[in-house]
Amino acid sequence: MLSRLAGQLVPAVGRLTLTTDDGAVLPPAGIIAANHTSFADPAIVLAALRRLGARPVVMATAGLWSVPLLGSALAREGHIPVYRGDPRAARAVDLAQEALEQGRHILIYAEGGLPLRKDAAEAEPGAFRRGLARLAHRTGVPVIPVGQAGARRVTSGSAVKQLAGLATAPLRRPRLHVHVGLPLRLDGDGPAATAQARAAVTAAWRAAAARLGEPAALAA
Repeated sequence: MLSRLAGQLVPAVGRLTLTTDDGAVLPPAGIIAANHTSFADPAIVLAALRRLGARPVVMATAGLWSVPLLGSALAREGHIPVYRGDPRAARAVDLAQEALEQGRHILIYAEGGLPLRKDAAEAEPGAFRRGLARLAHRTGVPVIPVGQAGARRVTSGSAVKQLAGLATAPLRRPRLHVHVGLPLRLDGDGPAATAQARAAVTAAWRAAAARLGEPAALAA
């Protein structure tokens, strides 16, 4: 339902396009790692992945499960709450492993949060947390790098600006782009593997930003 809803709503707030690396095919199960810039980008990524036939289980901050209607939908569909800095965080990894072993895709945001910026410009992904590499090493599944650009044109900045951006997006119809890279196997579960994943997601983000004609200084 969440992927279907995203597929219906995103075209109403922007013009979404999708590209992939040559030969990129989604494996039967894998960890989809995407850059995180806006409250809007999970819906944008889900809408794009739906076009490729993927309906991933989402790992997201546990606070979303307290939002009326949204929380019950997330729980009903088996999405995974992440309790950062809490003993329950280990349970999220166990649930993600179970989903991967069942042949599902997991959507994870390895940056662990949104950038503290007020403008709507693009910037490369921040530092990745090590949980992504550990999960990939633990399960043996590939990582699918995904880059999105344009989400900050829908919502970014202060709460007031975000509400205004969401309200005016159907009129502005900002361009949104998602690029899917080739699946890769990480080399272990340490810092080098984490850097390897971040480099792949950054390359996918650069491809997406270039499609929107972002300035070279921001997309380099």
